[in-house]
Amino acid sequence: MVKTLYVGNIPWSTTESDLEKFFARHGEVLDCRIITEKATGRSRGYGFIEVNDEDVEQILEKTNGVELDGRKLVVNEAKPREQQ
Repeated sequence: MVKTLYVGNIPWSTTESDLEKFFARHGEVLDCRIITEKATGRSRGYGFIEVNDEDVEQILEKTNGVELDGRKLVVNEAKPREQQ
């Protein structure tokens, strides 16, 4: 099964490729996306990664609170999207 993890406090200069490489050291990353502002295309400082269920605990343990380019990442399980 696939789990989605929220990744917050991402440095502005980080690309999706950078983020994927960072997390791939701790488990298989199935998808990675950084949320951007529609008007400017600039990163909003957070994103999501999708990983296999069996990798979740290790990824959370190894990455939450760890520095990436001078900023401590906040990593936890994503909350389900609310239906509009």
